Amino acid sequence: MREVLAQAAFQLFLERGFERTTVDDIVARAGVGRRSFFRYFPSKEDVVFPDHERCLAEMTEFLAAVDDGDPVGAVCDAARIVLRMYAADPEFSVQRYRLTREVPGLRTYELSVVRRYEQTLAGHLRGRFGADGDGELRAEVIAASVVAAHNNGLRLWLRSGGEGDPEAAVDHALDLVRDVWERPAGSSPSPSLEEQLEEQLEEQLEEQLEKPVPAGGITTGSGDSEVIVMVAAKGTPMWRVVQQIEAAVGES
Repeated sequence: MREVLAQAAFQLFLERGFERTTVDDIVARAGVGRRSFFRYFPSKEDVVFPDHERCLAEMTEFLAAVDDGDPVGAVCDAARIVLRMYAADPEFSVQRYRLTREVPGLRTYELSVVRRYEQTLAGHLRGRFGADGDGELRAEVIAASVVAAHNNGLRLWLRSGGEGDPEAAVDHALDLVRDVWERPAGSSPSPSLEEQLEEQLEEQLEEQLEKPVPAGGITTGSGDSEVIVMVAAKGTPMWRVVQQIEAAVGES
């Protein structure tokens, strides 16, 4: 009955528009009474999203049973449940997407549905990270990132009219989230190649400066054993330090 009502409603929305379609119109098209409609849907807006309650329940059940070893991966997999719900009926999903773009009230309703998914993901992560320190913040930010990445890939597919594989774009977006957030809390990202080179150069400079230099002389020795001492202001960019050293080496 839920599916029959949703199909009847969308036929009327496409024919007359959302605002000009009433609940009485929907039940007349479906051949049922008003009581049947409100048994399944609290409002006309709810009939546009007939599958989200089931999908949210499935997501909650999935997260309750998932292994704790990879919480970020778990919420990414949970987001894919929503994707599969959209991909199961491309024609309906595309029609709904276009309708929500045209009706501001439906867009607002849709945002409230998305927020419920985000809260479900954040609740799972809070249970893994804890509510102390940055645990709660980390949970909220990761959940928001997962939802944003999922929706970005999903909308690309919907804008195409439901053509192609919807999982490709979503997987790519969620992989970016995992690359950023799967590091343990409190850990720092691996330094870039440039940062590693700067660190090595600083260590070499410190070693040279620690070597004894004869009083009254800036350099000592000859040939390959010559030592150059340079003084730079604190905060001088490393590229400038390297530039000055190269210039000094070229003149010696």
